[in-house]
Amino acid sequence: MTKIAAGYMCGSFINSGLNDRNSIDQKFKWDLTHIYQEEAQWEKDFTWLKENVNNYKTFENTFLNTSKSLLECLIFDESVGIALGKVYLYAMLSRDLNLADTKHQANYQRVVSLSAQLEAASSFIKPGIIESPAEKIWKYVDEEEGLKVYKHLFEDWFRTKGHTLSSDKEELLANAFPALNVSSETFSLFSNADIKFPEVEDSSGKLVEVSHGRYTAAMYSLDRKFRERFYRAYYKPYVQFKNTLASLLGGKIKADIFNARSRKYNSSLEASLNPNNIPVTVYDNLVKTVEANLEPLNRWCSIKKKVLKVDSLHPYDIYVTLFPTEKRKYDYNMSVNMIYDAMKLLGEDYLADLRQAFEQNWIDVYETKNKRSGAYSSGTTFGVHPYVLLNWNDELNDVFTLAHEMGHNMHSYYTGKSQPYPYANYSIFIAEVTSTVNEALLLDFMIRHATTKEAKLSLMEKHINNIVSTFYRQTLFSSFERTIHEKIEHGEALTSDYLCDLYGGLHAKYWGPDMAIDEEETFTWTRVPHFYYNFYVYQYATSFAASEILVSNFMTEGMGAVNRYLDMLKAGSSDYPINVLKKTGVDMMSPEPVLSVTRKMTELLNEMEKLLDE
Repeated sequence: MTKIAAGYMCGSFINSGLNDRNSIDQKFKWDLTHIYQEEAQWEKDFTWLKENVNNYKTFENTFLNTSKSLLECLIFDESVGIALGKVYLYAMLSRDLNLADTKHQANYQRVVSLSAQLEAASSFIKPGIIESPAEKIWKYVDEEEGLKVYKHLFEDWFRTKGHTLSSDKEELLANAFPALNVSSETFSLFSNADIKFPEVEDSSGKLVEVSHGRYTAAMYSLDRKFRERFYRAYYKPYVQFKNTLASLLGGKIKADIFNARSRKYNSSLEASLNPNNIPVTVYDNLVKTVEANLEPLNRWCSIKKKVLKVDSLHPYDIYVTLFPTEKRKYDYNMSVNMIYDAMKLLGEDYLADLRQAFEQNWIDVYETKNKRSGAYSSGTTFGVHPYVLLNWNDELNDVFTLAHEMGHNMHSYYTGKSQPYPYANYSIFIAEVTSTVNEALLLDFMIRHATTKEAKLSLMEKHINNIVSTFYRQTLFSSFERTIHEKIEHGEALTSDYLCDLYGGLHAKYWGPDMAIDEEETFTWTRVPHFYYNFYVYQYATSFAASEILVSNFMTEGMGAVNRYLDMLKAGSSDYPINVLKKTGVDMMSPEPVLSVTRKMTELLNEMEKLLDE
């Protein structure tokens, strides 16, 4: 099934009402006819898939008889997978444009249900292959030219043999997926469609409706009292439903643990990392190394407190700029040109493909009523270009979100063009490297073109904020996520009080003594969708570390380093992500990439304080 490459929550310009979709120029909206010219074609493919559920039975008892029969089964399975990817993508994108549209909600649920049926019907393939003698499979590969493409896939399946169940048990797990996914789906619907936010007064005394997209923009407001009002109002509905949300989060973790134990893993963390051959030590090393090097973050908190001249820093002060004279709006079209210029280091072919995405309706730009919040790139769908969702509101954060998601977008595009279907996907472990590389290139471009001391300071602040949000904050989330999984694994319950105490304690630990911990901040766990993604967020931090090294290599080595990076964009899952990244010159088994970020932040703080003292 197609997977979403998640991105940051985008900032939004605060106004009294959300735009109606019909008022947005078509050039700023997705063109879903690139997938299907009309919905009847989608329905036709859906029907074809439904009819083919039972056709798997024609292969079940014979597909391993000969090398030819094995290839025929795999080709059939691929044809189903390719069609399912298109059907899923169209349904997901249509739903996300209007989460209150029950028709598209229903179509999306139909695809999810059908996907589970198809997964159950095809669940005999992997167990059948790995339960066969390995020499038999390799003999087939030697005999049949068409099977050679599956060599790495078969090797990976044999590697995970101990965690793959018999056909009947795999079918049972596949059938259980819709039930196990209820907590995630319910949280998404609650947070994006059903939640009712209050109104607050803006700086001029005008009532504005709180929304997800407006939250980030509000946290950048120079009016501290407004930031506080908006912050507290934003959390109100989450606090009101704290017990329900604790139950939903606990339900998702129980689903993760059920899958892990069913597959005989030692923990849900190991179960999440092992399919991509990521050692648990990579996760542990990240959290341990970061928590042993919190001084730069504590120091940044102290600097902000001093420059803002406040008795203590609050969570709603974290992102407000210290350099308000540099505050400006960023028009979307202007920002597209700036991103294009910033990526010139990656070569002409990359630029041509990037321009195609900008000009051919791959991007849905503006926030509209009931549109999914945040941002994402849709990932690789074989035979179809990827799409990007934004909620643009002219903030600097929006510019970096666009650069971030276009990193994902180009990665998906190159993977889909370069790899055969079995490898036309990639691990999130690699995906978040490509997005943070784009952010780093954009930031470097903007700093180099800064014309004043104030502009340079403002961009250095942006670099520090990137480190805070993408490196330190995501590691804090990772520590929290590991702890709550372990608590349930040990047979203990998750209550809203426990979750608040845990998150509040981590927030205090990471930010240090100059940070006040408001009660609302302890409820952050209620609103973070990534906690439903099964150990997802650590990859933001590891990827940020990798991107620091990659961009440095681009600057010092030129096209040699760039070409190694472009090869990574084309590699898909043809090799394990640790190996794919290592070929670029980055070894994530070492603590060095993590330490490089803490050193970089220290350098930025030193330079910032020097400029502030001038």
